[in-house]
Amino acid sequence: MALVTAATGPEPDRDCGLCPRLVAYRAENRARNPDWWNGPAPSFGDDQARLLVLGLAPGRTGANRTGRPFTGDHAGVMLFETLLKTGFARGRYDARPDDGLTLVDCMISNAVRCAPPGNKPETSEEAACRPFLAARLAALPRLEVVVTLGDVSRRNLLRSLGLPASAGTSGHGAEFEAGPYRVLNSYHCSRLNTNTGRLTPEMFEAVFRRARNLLDG
Repeated sequence: MALVTAATGPEPDRDCGLCPRLVAYRAENRARNPDWWNGPAPSFGDDQARLLVLGLAPGRTGANRTGRPFTGDHAGVMLFETLLKTGFARGRYDARPDDGLTLVDCMISNAVRCAPPGNKPETSEEAACRPFLAARLAALPRLEVVVTLGDVSRRNLLRSLGLPASAGTSGHGAEFEAGPYRVLNSYHCSRLNTNTGRLTPEMFEAVFRRARNLLDG
């Protein structure tokens, strides 16, 4: 199976029109909240990163509002606190894009770049956005490790590498090789997973400690 290629760069245009349902949802959000970002959330981090953290899609009141992945919603609190603890971030996370937080040897992106209704992208939307993921991977020359947050991101990573979704083991803590990368899978740090105890801070931190050991060991 061939590697997915993109005819454009790793970031979609602000007014990307590939997915009609997401475009309509974007317009709805712009009408209701014209001061929000309301567009594809660009990747955030170090262009020379050896670690990529791949999420599902922007949250409506998170990255869709602030324009920075995982910034402004519940999931971002656990993610950025964990990155700070494990040395992949520097500064202070204040849930806004001008808080001065920087990522160190790390980049954050999403499998789908626009906020989907109900936080659930359709498979056609995943496919339409996948070339941007392929281009993002290609634009990280030092990339070695990818942490996938949930099965949607794991599936899209594999397919962007020209592999079947079944090529990598699912479930929290799963680890496997995919193309040139070592992939670590985690449950998504969503409010549902953390509030129910399906994902604890200790479980999440262990994944990033493993990433640190792989990169520095």
